[in-house]
Amino acid sequence: MTKRLLLTALLAIGALLHVAADDVTYLTTSEFKARIFDYTANREWQYKGDQPCVIDFYTTWCGPCKRLAPIMDELSQTYCDQVKFYKVDTERERELAGVFRINSIPQVLYIPMEGEPILLKGLYPKENIIEIIDEYLLNKPKAAGK
Repeated sequence: MTKRLLLTALLAIGALLHVAADDVTYLTTSEFKARIFDYTANREWQYKGDQPCVIDFYTTWCGPCKRLAPIMDELSQTYCDQVKFYKVDTERERELAGVFRINSIPQVLYIPMEGEPILLKGLYPKENIIEIIDEYLLNKPKAAGK
């Protein structure tokens, strides 16, 4: 009976982790062109999405990228109905990394519905990422006392 309960609990946790991981979508270069912006067809920025988005440019061996990943996973859950979260492996998607001149990682691209995206280099604290999402992507007023 105890083994059955343990197995059931492990399966439930695994299912929850699988659902959480589904909120971050991995993009290839062709998917980026289809969902975000086709830089081969347009010179001026024209976002194709229906929600603001965050794109994490990373590699699998990067220490700061590994520390950023759970933050992005958590925020993808928090903002699941307001912001889309994507990841781009810069070693697999070299063309796309070149387009954005990704020469150090992590770098995160924040894309609002209107206006130009911003690309920030480095690992930022979760609180700063939340502030960027709230103020730049969702146009929420700055919190009092900040």
